[in-house]
Amino acid sequence: MIKTVVGYCGGTEPNPTYELVSSEKTGYRESIEITYDPAKISYDQLLDIYWRQIDPTQADGQFTDIGPSYRAAIFYGNDEEKKIAEASKEKLAHSGKFNKPIVTEILPAMKFYPAEAYHQKYYQQNPEHFEAFEEGSGRVSFKKKTWNE
Repeated sequence: MIKTVVGYCGGTEPNPTYELVSSEKTGYRESIEITYDPAKISYDQLLDIYWRQIDPTQADGQFTDIGPSYRAAIFYGNDEEKKIAEASKEKLAHSGKFNKPIVTEILPAMKFYPAEAYHQKYYQQNPEHFEAFEEGSGRVSFKKKTWNE
């Protein structure tokens, strides 16, 4: 990967802030914009990594983060990405890893707005808090149980 930026995607109001997005009234989702070199990693490989970071069966958010802004989604930029994302979701649905439907949405990309500076690389700026949240939210145990990680 070349670059990741944390931000907001999926809403229509210009220049959203964390406060506005977390009001759960804007349609925005907390998102990550990934810039990558397809010669080094494919879109399909990125999707495989993504699926291992989320609970794709949870419709109301992710782990203990509940609300519209926390719902998992894949935002595609073109028809080829849409096709690859849908195939990846279908492959996951038939993998036998989950006994509930895969509900992660695949949506057309909308304008992406970078989040405030204090959200960028949060895990590096606040490693203890980040690790405690990852453990306390259930994400770590979910990944171990589901993917043997």
